[in-house]
Amino acid sequence: MSSAVETVTKLVTPILEEQNFELVEVEFVKEGKNWFLRVFIDKEGGIDIEECAFVSEKLSEKLDAMYPDPIPQAYFLEVSSPGAERPLKKESDYEQAVGKYIHISLYQAVDGEKQIEGTLVHLDSEQLTLSVKIKTRVKEMTFERKNIAKARLAIQF
Repeated sequence: MSSAVETVTKLVTPILEEQNFELVEVEFVKEGKNWFLRVFIDKEGGIDIEECAFVSEKLSEKLDAMYPDPIPQAYFLEVSSPGAERPLKKESDYEQAVGKYIHISLYQAVDGEKQIEGTLVHLDSEQLTLSVKIKTRVKEMTFERKNIAKARLAIQF
């Protein structure tokens, strides 16, 4: 369903640019018997419910005006904030996360772990380095970026 994601990305981008909002992610997924079109948006200082409703209304108008319908099956449109545990997708997301606590999921385990959390202390095009607390010790661990399946901001407890 990447064509639905591409279409929605093209439609929503001018709406967001006009409001100085950022597109974090678009996903079109089936959960149970229902389809969900989710658009995650943000801005400096965070996005509020009225802003999400505004974007939802404008995007709905654009989708409804298209013929033929780019998404023929029934779906639920959700426009929301990515939340406190925002995914890191773009290079700028990673750059803004330097110094912050993040969670990474790896394709291949490192030291027997595929899920690791720590403070992002260094980043380049090939690797990233986390400061990770293991029991009472703090250790810096470096990961190949090509081994990172997913990354997101995390809440440190």
